[in-house]
Amino acid sequence: MRIHALQHVDFEGLGHIGAWIEHQGHPLTLTRLFAGEPLPRLEDFDRLVIMGGPMNIYEDDRYPWLAEERALIRAAVEAGKSAIGICLGAQLLADALGSKVYAGANKEIGWWPIRLTGPAGDGKDAGLLAGLPEQPTVFHWHGDTFDLPQGAVHLAESEGCRSQAFVFDNRILGLQFHLESTPDTVRAILAHCGHELIPARYVQSEAEILASDPALFAHINRMLEILLNRLA
Repeated sequence: MRIHALQHVDFEGLGHIGAWIEHQGHPLTLTRLFAGEPLPRLEDFDRLVIMGGPMNIYEDDRYPWLAEERALIRAAVEAGKSAIGICLGAQLLADALGSKVYAGANKEIGWWPIRLTGPAGDGKDAGLLAGLPEQPTVFHWHGDTFDLPQGAVHLAESEGCRSQAFVFDNRILGLQFHLESTPDTVRAILAHCGHELIPARYVQSEAEILASDPALFAHINRMLEILLNRLA
């Protein structure tokens, strides 16, 4: 499987996704949008990996490459490609599927639990999540959210944000949270975005984030591997 990754800022790389790709032996190409690198042709990849970033998906005036990126993602979705989006990437996928993206009622930053959705959302019954814990603690760093795309399965929610995860056609996965996080990636985002740690109900301090159980990384990385292995 040929994988192409879209990276929006230099301090939000692939994290554990990169380790999974290397272990699986999949060919990987990368566009660093912040560096002005060109986007791929549709025929050059099988799966898109769309990473996070501090920008809003419609800040075209500040990030001129966003419009072209949105067009590529829509084309990939329509062409039947597989895709996984993390945080901003999930918002871009939701937009490509026709959903609205907007500022959430709460910012979520730090280690907070999510819960798989009940029968109405089918998250607990979705084959993609079979056997995973029903209320895992995962790493968050987001302020925007999105409406669930039409035809998508709602996989997870939290107290602070309803749209935490969805899957569409078993090939497009949107995750608002960061299962790819490692100690290094968390330190990097703290170094570059620490000014966002304004006290709020679902915002932890830097000290709280760094004091969390190191075993959490192993748990979320294992969840990520399961999802990536099962995604069509």
